[in-house]
Amino acid sequence: MFVSTQYQFFLDAIADHLLEMETLQVNNTVWNLMIFFCLLITSVIIVSGNPQQTGKEVDLNANSVNQFNHETSMPRFAEPIPNVTVSIGRDALLACVVDNLRGFRVAWVRVDTQTILSIHHNVITQNSRITLSYNDHRSWYLHIKDVHEEDRGWYMCQVNTDPMRSRQGYLQVVVPPSIIDKETSTDMVVREASNATLICKAAGYPEPYVMWRREDGDDINYNGDTVNFIDGEVLHITRVSRLHMGAYLCIASNGVPPSISKRVTLKVQFPPMLTISNQLVGGYIGQDIKLECHTEAFPTSINFWTTEKGDMIVSDMTVSGEKYEAISTDSGYNKYMILKIRKLSPQDFGSYKCVAKNSLGETDGFIKLDQIAVPSRPMAITEEPDDDRKDYNDGDDDGGNGGPSETVFNSLPTDNSSLNSDAVRWSHDGIFGWLASAGCCWMASTLVFGR
Repeated sequence: MFVSTQYQFFLDAIADHLLEMETLQVNNTVWNLMIFFCLLITSVIIVSGNPQQTGKEVDLNANSVNQFNHETSMPRFAEPIPNVTVSIGRDALLACVVDNLRGFRVAWVRVDTQTILSIHHNVITQNSRITLSYNDHRSWYLHIKDVHEEDRGWYMCQVNTDPMRSRQGYLQVVVPPSIIDKETSTDMVVREASNATLICKAAGYPEPYVMWRREDGDDINYNGDTVNFIDGEVLHITRVSRLHMGAYLCIASNGVPPSISKRVTLKVQFPPMLTISNQLVGGYIGQDIKLECHTEAFPTSINFWTTEKGDMIVSDMTVSGEKYEAISTDSGYNKYMILKIRKLSPQDFGSYKCVAKNSLGETDGFIKLDQIAVPSRPMAITEEPDDDRKDYNDGDDDGGNGGPSETVFNSLPTDNSSLNSDAVRWSHDGIFGWLASAGCCWMASTLVFGR
């Protein structure tokens, strides 16, 4: 028999050992047993070393060639299963491409739950949202309609070879952000100088990023710093002032459109505060004048004017020639008040009070209206057109083309008692004197020249 050289060293060692035992004069029975055992081992080694028992060497490359031929004839995946990202509520598609499938079968399996979804041409799962399609016995598509969050995970495409061959792909389900209303602050009212905390909770996948900012875009006085926005779910303001009053937006985003926001209004309560820019105002008889007053309050204050005697001034523009007109303009917690007084008379001079009151308090301020002298203005002299001139000396060469022009004096807009009677009287006397002089000249010229 052919013995491989790899066992020759082992056989020589056994022979040497037997010779050594013989020199020790071992018992015949033991000796025979040892020889039998060694021969048995030798025969086993020889047989195992020459499996074909043909006396020819085994071709060591034969198995490799056969294994290669077997591998090329087996199904193989043409490409990896791509990971898929889809928004919740949309449809997802997972693709598995297998070459040389032959008589083998393809199955889709949900990895985390070990649920078989489909086997070859048949859908096994009871999930009605999952369907299957295939193309040319090569491309196998798993369709998931109206994706839910629980569909997120690993999916396996496997071929029933021995051993089984498979590829995996991940389905990522993203969820746009949403505001959790029950955990988010609503409109809030606090007293000035107290603390205020606004909280905004959002859900989504990936976890949303949350920020706060003012709706009007103004900066926020945030605990001593001036910032345009605040990161995080919590907006905590210490020592709230009226400047913090307004609408705030909680904005949540996670890269999945659309971003979402919620509007929360912060109202700050404080008693009325009043400002008068000019506490002393001057006016003259017959003038129209206005008094101004600025107030701040929340809740909104009730504002009105009173006279020096304490009588409330009520304006009624529906009445022609109304003496007073009270105008009020609101801007947030600010209110601008204007009192117009028409055609001042001596009884109108004195003090006027601007009053503001709300549930937290009351305040007022005084404006004194003093009488001043009527300002002087230059008198304008106008000349009437030639057609309106009266010719007092027809035919008189010295008179030219007409008599002297008429002078008109424009007075200030005052009442009849303030008219300048001397100026009016002078005007009439001057006209009659001029006429008498013209008559005397005409008589003298008639006597001298006989005309």
